[in-house]
Formats: sequence, structure tokens, C-alpha cells
Amino acid sequence: MMSKAPVRGAVSVLAAALSLSLAACGGNLSSGGGGKFPSGPVTMTIGQAPGGSTDLIGRALAQGAADDLGVPMPVVNTPGANGALAAGELAGKQPDGQHIMVINASLTAITPLAAAPQEAVAIDDFEVVTGISQDDYVLVANAASGLKSVRGLVDAHRNLKFGTTGVGTGSQLSQELLFKQAGIAGTAVPFDGGSPAMTAVLGDQVDVASVQLGEAIGQIRAGELVPLVTFAAQRNQYLPDTPTAVEEGYDVRVSQFRAVVAPKGTPREVVDRLRQAFRTTFATERYRKFNEDNLLTPHEVDGAQVAQEWTGSLESYRTLIQRYGIDLGGPK
Repeated sequence: MMSKAPVRGAVSVLAAALSLSLAACGGNLSSGGGGKFPSGPVTMTIGQAPGGSTDLIGRALAQGAADDLGVPMPVVNTPGANGALAAGELAGKQPDGQHIMVINASLTAITPLAAAPQEAVAIDDFEVVTGISQDDYVLVANAASGLKSVRGLVDAHRNLKFGTTGVGTGSQLSQELLFKQAGIAGTAVPFDGGSPAMTAVLGDQVDVASVQLGEAIGQIRAGELVPLVTFAAQRNQYLPDTPTAVEEGYDVRVSQFRAVVAPKGTPREVVDRLRQAFRTTFATERYRKFNEDNLLTPHEVDGAQVAQEWTGSLESYRTLIQRYGIDLGGPK
């Protein structure tokens, strides 16, 4: 017993020294590059334009995470190619945790089916910090059109124009799958986001469009747009009277999931610290209310589950488009 006393004393001295060291640097973790994390503002990149669902989610998260980390988290929008431009820029950043991104699942699970192989973005190209939420797609028609269901589209017996939020998006895939399975003749008309796609529906430029529920709910509640089906596996809690495509007999399950990622090679302790900051944010009343106000379903899973789910979705969607002979219109 006597021989252990000096060891306990040494441990106590070491613990005290470590405590002083951490206090001197604000308790920050090493970033693996010789510095401390966070060493300054942590920049959050959004691969979509300001005002959309992804942008709003990123800003709500940045506000909470900045409070937890004790440093600013400025949001930078770098729209283009469904987020591929922003993802490419992030991949070139130092893997020190000072640059992160909100990434959409469609970029890695759908866009590769429409992009040239060398341009495809994979979830494994990044360190996944955390999953965020699920945003369901809803197929809407102009209330003045008289279209109220998928059966109405089938019975139209004409080539229908369907608006999408871009090539290689969940909006496009959900409608391509539905039209093929239902035997509806249709032509895809791509737009740069949900807002212009809905404007096209309201202006009778297209017959229907698949958009994210949070973007369409205002016009739905105002009676300007009619929801025909959603494309989630189960009925959306915020639109309980609208059936899913699955309920209508069609194998179409396409939702938009999002996650926070960091450059590949970011040290594990830094990823863990970022995850802690976002989990703290998830638990706040302010962020929970944000989800409810924007009709978002939390999907706050860890990075490993995100990678597994998104990789699985890519293979599932690849099988479906091959089965139904769907061409998403990407480079040949």
C-alpha cells in the first residue's frame, strides 16, 4: 500500500497541471495540426441559395453550435450543381474542423446517377459529424387545375409536364419513378429550386411538381396548391390527410435527409466536439420549435448511420432506375 501513495500523488500533480493547461487555452481540443480547436470562427458552408430549407436549417444550427463552441459560426452560401460546388470546396479545406458543411443526401444518393463518374460526390469523401433531419417531398398541383390525385394524372391521358428542383434531385427521381410505375406520359422541366418550381405550377407552366413540404405548406394551407401524394415511407405528421405514393400502390420512397460533414481526415476528437455542439443545439427548445415550424422530422443519428443509410439509398435508387429504364438526364 505504501508504494502506491507516490503514484497517487504524481497523478494528482499531473491532473492539476493538465487542468491549468486546459484552462489557459479555454479547454479547447487539439485539432491534430498542432493548434487548438476551435482556433477561431468555424465556417459553415451551404451548397444552396439563401432562403431555402437547407439554408434555414444551417443557420438555425449555426446559431446554437456557435453558443456551445464559444466562437462565431458564419454561414456562407455557395450554390451550384445541387451542392457539388460547395462540397468540392470543402474537400480542399484543411481537415481541422474550422470548415464544415450542411450536405443534402440527394447529392450523394441521387446526383451520382445523373452525373459523370468523375463528378460524383460520395458521402465517404467526408467525415460525417451528425445527421440532422428529414424533409419529405410532396407532389402538388394548381388548385384550379382540377387535379386531386394520382388517379387524376393517369386519367388525364396526355403528356404531363412535371417541374423538378433540378437534375439529379429527389424532386426529379420521385416523379420519374411515379410516372413510370403509373404509366403516365410525362416530361421533366427542371428549375433551380422549389420556389421557381411552385411558381411554374401556379402559372400553369407545368402540371405538377415535387417539392419539399416545408416550402409548399404555405400555398397548400392557402388553398392555392393541392397535395396529391407524399413520397415518404409513412404519412407525414404535418400532412396527415395526404396519402403516400406507397399507399397508392407505387414503390416510391424518396425523402430529403441532411447531415453536417467535415473534410476527410478531420481528427476524431474534433469531430466529436462538433457533434457535441450540434447535439446540444438539437436539445434546445428553440431548435425543436424551428423543426416544428418548418415541418422537419428530426433524424439526429450518428455519422456511421448516416453513411450507411445514404450509401444504401444510392444502391437502391440505382436498382430502381435500371428496373424502370429511367434516364435522369445526366452526362453520357
